[in-house]
Amino acid sequence: MELSSKKKLHALSLAEKIQVLELLDESKMSQSEVARRFQVSQPQISRICKNKEKLLADWCSGTANRERKRKRESKYSGIDEALLCWYHIARTKAWDVTGPMLLHKAKELADIMGQDFVPSIGWLVRWKRRNNVGFGARHVLSPPFPPEPPPPGLTSQTQPPLSLKDFSPEDVFGCAEVPLLYRAVPGRVGACDQVQVLLCANSRGLEKRRVLVSGLHAAPRCFFGVSSEALPASYHPDLGIPWSEWLAQFDEDMGRQGRQVALLLAARVVEELAGLPGLCHVRLLPLSAASTTSSLPSSVVRAFKAHYRHRLLGKLAAVQSERAGTSLAEAGAGITVLDALHMAAAAWAKVPPQLIVSSFIQEGLAPCKMPLSPDKASEMPPVPRGLSHEEFSRFVDLEGEEPMSGVCKEEMGTEDEQEASKDGFEPLPTKADALRALGTLRRWFECNGTSPELFGKFYACEEEVERLCCL
Repeated sequence: MELSSKKKLHALSLAEKIQVLELLDESKMSQSEVARRFQVSQPQISRICKNKEKLLADWCSGTANRERKRKRESKYSGIDEALLCWYHIARTKAWDVTGPMLLHKAKELADIMGQDFVPSIGWLVRWKRRNNVGFGARHVLSPPFPPEPPPPGLTSQTQPPLSLKDFSPEDVFGCAEVPLLYRAVPGRVGACDQVQVLLCANSRGLEKRRVLVSGLHAAPRCFFGVSSEALPASYHPDLGIPWSEWLAQFDEDMGRQGRQVALLLAARVVEELAGLPGLCHVRLLPLSAASTTSSLPSSVVRAFKAHYRHRLLGKLAAVQSERAGTSLAEAGAGITVLDALHMAAAAWAKVPPQLIVSSFIQEGLAPCKMPLSPDKASEMPPVPRGLSHEEFSRFVDLEGEEPMSGVCKEEMGTEDEQEASKDGFEPLPTKADALRALGTLRRWFECNGTSPELFGKFYACEEEVERLCCL
């Protein structure tokens, strides 16, 4: 019995599939006739017609391998696309891109995206085939956005630098590093009490990026057992801002939203980032080195510090009321970096959008003329009891004063916390502890004439804690 009559599978390349579509569009040939000409089955021609738009898009993109017959999608498509975007940026900058460089960048992107992925040589070969990298004639691609503006002092001969006018107000972000003496009290400034806080918001005031706090301690005792994902802000164990990681996350977030945004930065920071691989969705707009304008309006930064210091004094006053005879400095010594992280997140949330909008406009950082709100928000919270307006204003600007000399000491917390942690870390709270704490808090509310609105917030908190206890 002869088996030669069985049809041999014949797959068409992308170029041949485009020829099929052209024949069907330009002639009166049927699908069966086209199938006979290309020696394939009629259902295969039907599938080509069904995928017409996708095939034409691949053909026009210039990135697909036109001689490839089958297109197998990668399991890690997000990494595929991100690496291809970075590759095009590197090519527009005339970088000498090598295989080891691509493998290293793929691993870096996988870590940023939180994927457990280790690129291999085989994966890189398949990635090149999928995206027509290093195979045959290379097609000239126009970059997805103009080249980055040159560093200050250099002029571009091919393209003028971008300006604020090229973006809508929603897509213009400003950010700034803010030095913060997180547990300083009026009249006492400690050199070791400083952290750096990174704030970022858009000129509409409707988008505030997650606060980043960086400190001296690699692993403060107060963070033992704490889930970083559950915190309202991020912590970095170094006083320097991790610009590469932060920008990569910002770029990924904007890419997920399909946006192209501008980020205002100090010229000094942009110069430091000169060697950073290109960003796909975030454009860095450096302010002039001679400019006195901050990349995030100074009134916005001051409002954040005012709300932080107002919250700090409220917490210290509560500690003093609990322990009679405790001085303000002694109460301040119990403030931890974790406390500061929570207070920084709360203070940033309290900065009103109206203030951000008006500040961007007044300092010339808005992309266009936007009307000022008639009800301009105040940048300062109410002055705390015991301080005059001048004293509180001076306390807000405490970072400008000379710090007290002294030896840096590890955070010690309260006396009870010190006693509990002499032989190790304080035990982590259990579910039973959380439920008992809820009962204690509700009882305290019941005995102190709490408003119905606060009870409503407590019920929401109680419900969430009970839900977590059931997990």
